[in-house]
Amino acid sequence: MDAPRFDKSRLPSRHVTEGPERAPHRSYLYAMGLSEAEIHQPLVGVATCWNEAAPCNIALNRQAQVVKQGVKAAMGTPREFTTITVTDGIAMGHEGMRSSLVSREAIADTVELTMRGHCYDAIVGLAGCDKSLPGMMMAMVRLNVPSVFIYGGSILPGRYEGRDVTVQDVFEAVGQHQAGNMSTCELEKLEAVACPSAGACGGQFTANTMACVSEAIGLALPNSAGAPAPYESRDQYSEASGRAVMNLLEKNIRARDIVTLKSLENAARIVACTGGSTNAGLHLPAIAHEAGIEFYLDDVCEIFRDTPYFVDLKPSGAYVAKDLYEAGGVPVVMRELRKAGLIHEDCMTATGRTIGEEIDLVAREADGKVIYPVDTPITKTGGVVGLKGNLAPEGAIVKVAGIPEEQQRFTGPARVFECEEDAFSAVQERTYKEGEVLVIRNEGPAGGPGMREMLATTAALSGQGMGKKVALITDGRFSGATRGFCVGHVGPEAAHGGPIAMLKDGDEITIDAVAGTISVALSDAELNARKADWAGARETIYASGALWKYAQLVGETYKGAVTHPGGGAERHQYGDL
Repeated sequence: MDAPRFDKSRLPSRHVTEGPERAPHRSYLYAMGLSEAEIHQPLVGVATCWNEAAPCNIALNRQAQVVKQGVKAAMGTPREFTTITVTDGIAMGHEGMRSSLVSREAIADTVELTMRGHCYDAIVGLAGCDKSLPGMMMAMVRLNVPSVFIYGGSILPGRYEGRDVTVQDVFEAVGQHQAGNMSTCELEKLEAVACPSAGACGGQFTANTMACVSEAIGLALPNSAGAPAPYESRDQYSEASGRAVMNLLEKNIRARDIVTLKSLENAARIVACTGGSTNAGLHLPAIAHEAGIEFYLDDVCEIFRDTPYFVDLKPSGAYVAKDLYEAGGVPVVMRELRKAGLIHEDCMTATGRTIGEEIDLVAREADGKVIYPVDTPITKTGGVVGLKGNLAPEGAIVKVAGIPEEQQRFTGPARVFECEEDAFSAVQERTYKEGEVLVIRNEGPAGGPGMREMLATTAALSGQGMGKKVALITDGRFSGATRGFCVGHVGPEAAHGGPIAMLKDGDEITIDAVAGTISVALSDAELNARKADWAGARETIYASGALWKYAQLVGETYKGAVTHPGGGAERHQYGDL
């Protein structure tokens, strides 16, 4: 056997492949067709979230095969495995959505366990839907091994009556249908053409937001997030990602060399300037937590506050992910951010070069249509804003991309609902009133359990033409496809006795996204008196199983709704065992 390129004496896979005592382990590897040389090369986990649940995941299996070719070409031995995905588009608007955020933790946990159990030395992770992206990145940072992330790619836009459409249009069409503005036949025609290919939702919803994050944070190769899932060119990024992880392994560049406080700030910038999903305010703190970095909702929102919004993407803008890719993708956006001095250029990336070195290679300029020049942005502040006040002492978040500043203040009487279903029924039956602040509580991480998204309700409001005539607040979440004046992540959540649990119909609520405040016109004495009379957290039907377990473990929303102590409490690192 030729001398190996890699010294395995300090790699985790030595526990499986090296020495006479590992003969039984090697016999299993021979059983799967590996050669002696392949057994003694580094073992690289190729983790995918492939399944047949939704189009976002269906192309991951094919892309994983090409990743494996890249690993093999660079003298590594790829070992493919899969984990779960819960796809929000399918889970939306019913009990299934309780599983969505919980799946992020399950993905991180199962990838960690697979890597640990089989002693893989590095990982390439492929993900396609909302929670699978942060879940995979969380596992990488938790394990702290050489890691490369690759997005499965976005769906192509559908065409309906001469315009591009996405699944967001279908959700909003439900509201138009309920309002009598769209026939059943028209709705059925739209649903049949809105999603014409494999890939994740095409707007700057949560999946594409976190895909942009993967590049900006440095875990993904430049421009790899952009190409739509059906494009054969994605294979080039997959093959290159397999080679890249072997380069990182050779140089001993690990996930936490890439994911630092500075790179997290870069990631928050990309969310803000693209008008990305409010869910990034949940996922960035969770990724930071795995590295033992304190980067909370307040910190994310501080970045949002001074970042211009200059990429015109749906749901607030006009374009989809394919259009951003054709305009030059995340690298051109990063180049614009550099012009404004808003990027930490010394952060390491999956290429083995710094962000600054990667930006130096970008030749394209902002097209002025999808990507505006940073000095002439759509708005001067980011598309997402943090709020605080006596109604949300631990913070809340609202997407304001596409909302004129004069419409970013709202005062109205509370209309309180104990769960999303009650609110959706009121919207369907149109029993709410213009000028009200709809309050949906008991939907937080613990109280839900699972912190459901409210897209069905918000889309129905938009479809009825009421998106700007009411406001909505919740201790749950909103989809990246949500538009309108919708405040989520209100903390503390109702189940933990937050002020949102004390609200009554008619209480006057003021939301001021310009000032960054959210308040109820009640004195501290009145809020305290109501809390003294509070009956406690509402009981749910989830008294066992994964959702019960999550409800017992999950922490505060502003810290990322995480379920374990994180990197700050570690007594070892997996890669050094």
